[in-house]
Amino acid sequence: MEPAIPPIEDGAERDKLEIAIDDCVRRFYAKGAEDPLLAPIFATIDGLDQHMGIVANFWSRTLLGTERYQGQPFAAHINLPIEPQHFTRWLELFSESAKEALPKTQAEQAIAKAAHMTQCFQSGLFPFVDADGKPSRVPAQ
Repeated sequence: MEPAIPPIEDGAERDKLEIAIDDCVRRFYAKGAEDPLLAPIFATIDGLDQHMGIVANFWSRTLLGTERYQGQPFAAHINLPIEPQHFTRWLELFSESAKEALPKTQAEQAIAKAAHMTQCFQSGLFPFVDADGKPSRVPAQ
């Protein structure tokens, strides 16, 4: 169960958080595009600005309870060429970006959500273990 997110009723505070969310997403994608491990995956994203808007909408829903994001994040990532090691780096860069851009409470909430998502995505994408005991998309032969 995810922790309850206290509502932010003040419109000016909500607006400031929306700006911070957008900043967080942009920082994260800039870092990812420069990262030796993640850059090849980030390079496959068509329409990066539109994609970042979708991601910002996801975090707005997560942190503010808005209704702008209605997608399925797992389904959007299922066919990407990602491997287990990508998740650790993704979480590191996202955590850095969240701490830089978001207020402390929302950064902690976003990082906790991102950590939970990395666990869920890995379980869904790599449900098997190969002959060497490493996560795999297919059963060991």
